[in-house]
Amino acid sequence: EVQLVESGGGLVQPGGSLRLSCAASGFTFSNYAMAWVRQAPGKGLERVSAIDSGGDVTVYADSVKGRFTISRDNAKNTVYLQLSSLKTEDTAMYYCAVSWDGSGDRGQGTQVTVSS
Repeated sequence: EVQLVESGGGLVQPGGSLRLSCAASGFTFSNYAMAWVRQAPGKGLERVSAIDSGGDVTVYADSVKGRFTISRDNAKNTVYLQLSSLKTEDTAMYYCAVSWDGSGDRGQGTQVTVSS
């Protein structure tokens, strides 16, 4: 059974930083691309970033390019998302997903709120 547990969210002021983590189990983590997706209140899911199975190829949504960094540690079965220069419009529930396009199994999410 695929299990994904996100953590690291919280309340942060504009311009601040957070590091999200997603601990994976129940599948061969190193064989799969992983993605981070988010859903803001009243909006649909948006893929924020993705990383290939080896950690060599990454992609970012235009809205976060230059501010967010995705990475993974296959020895720890964990994928990370470093959020920097946060804006109020980054407020959302953030999920990790087992797939390149973000459509795969997701965890329960971690809330990120950017507010002064």
